[in-house]
Amino acid sequence: MKQSIHISGMTCNICLEKVTKSLYSIHGVVDLKIDLESGNVNMEVSDELPLNQIAEVLSPKYKPSFINQTKKKISVTIPSKTKELFPLFLIFTYLVVGSILLQKDNFSIPSLMFDFMGLFFIVFSFFKFLDYGGFAIAFAKYDPIAKRSIYYGNIYPFIETILGIMFLIRWQLIIALITTSVVLSLTTIGVIYNLFNNNKIDCACLGTAIKLPMTKATLIENILMLVMSISMIFYQLD
Repeated sequence: MKQSIHISGMTCNICLEKVTKSLYSIHGVVDLKIDLESGNVNMEVSDELPLNQIAEVLSPKYKPSFINQTKKKISVTIPSKTKELFPLFLIFTYLVVGSILLQKDNFSIPSLMFDFMGLFFIVFSFFKFLDYGGFAIAFAKYDPIAKRSIYYGNIYPFIETILGIMFLIRWQLIIALITTSVVLSLTTIGVIYNLFNNNKIDCACLGTAIKLPMTKATLIENILMLVMSISMIFYQLD
C-alpha cells in the first residue's frame, strides 16, 4: 500500500541519504521516494506505519508528520436559466394543451383564453397551497400590497382559486377580468421594480415548493395574463 509523510529538517543530499537509509531499515518498507525540496516522502509499505515508529529510526533532527491532504476543489455547477425555468415552461405547455382540449368541437379564441386563464389560476393556486405559510412570506418580498399586509398574501391563493373557477364556469366574467387586471398590475409593478434593481429573489408564482428565480420570464408571464385579461374586458363590453 502507498503511504505519504512529510519529514522536516532535510537540507542536503547527505540528509537525504541518511533518511533513506533509516526508512529502509523499517520492516515493511518496500520502496520509497523522497523529494528533498518539499520534504515529502512517498512510500510503498506492507502496512501503514505509525509516526512514532518512523521517528524512532530517524535522527532527532528530522521530524516526521502526516501530509495534510489538499482540499479538493468543489466545482459548483450553476444551472442554466432554461433549466431553472423548466417547471414554468412545462406547466405553461400543459395549460395550453389543456385549454385546447377543452374546446372540443366549439373552438374559439375567447373561449380558449378563458379556459387558459381559468386553468392558470387553479394550477398556480394549487402550488401556493402546498406551502401556504411560506408563500405569504415569499410573496411579500416583491408584491406591493403583500409587503404592507401579510393578510393579502394569505388570501391571495384563495383569490386565484375563485378567479380560476369563475373563468372555467363563465360566471361574472367582467368582475373576474377586472379583478385579474388589478391584481396582476400590482404584482407586475413589484416584479419590474425588483428586476430593475437586480434583486436576487425567488418568484412565488409557483409557491415555495418549487424554487423559481425572479427573471424576465416571470415578467412575461404576468404581462401575458394582463394583456389577455384587458383584451377580454373590451371583448366582453362590445
